[in-house]
Amino acid sequence: QVQLVESGGGLVQAGGSLRLSCAASGRTFSPYAMGWFRQAPGKEREFVASITWNGGNTLYADSVKGRFAISRDNAKNTAYLQMNSLKPEDTAVYYCAASLSRVDWPTVRAPRRYDYWGQGTQVTVSS
Repeated sequence: QVQLVESGGGLVQAGGSLRLSCAASGRTFSPYAMGWFRQAPGKEREFVASITWNGGNTLYADSVKGRFAISRDNAKNTAYLQMNSLKPEDTAVYYCAASLSRVDWPTVRAPRRYDYWGQGTQVTVSS
């Protein structure tokens, strides 16, 4: 079993930055990819970014490209999401997720590709 715990959320003004962390624990952790998703009230969960664990390949949603950066520290079993130039529309609960099996890379945008999820961390961007 794998446990994912997010941290780093909070309240920030528009234009500000936050760094989210996702720490994994449990069984020997060697996922194929880690992803970040977000869900705003009344909206579906949407893809934000993903990174392969061993190759470092990344993929971003168009809405965050150039502002957010996903990274990972294999030694610490931790994934990160650096969020810069935050906008009010970035307000949501942010979730990290782990995909244990190799999948076609573009399909990592789909929540169903992930096996484990964290509990989420709230990010609120004020205007």
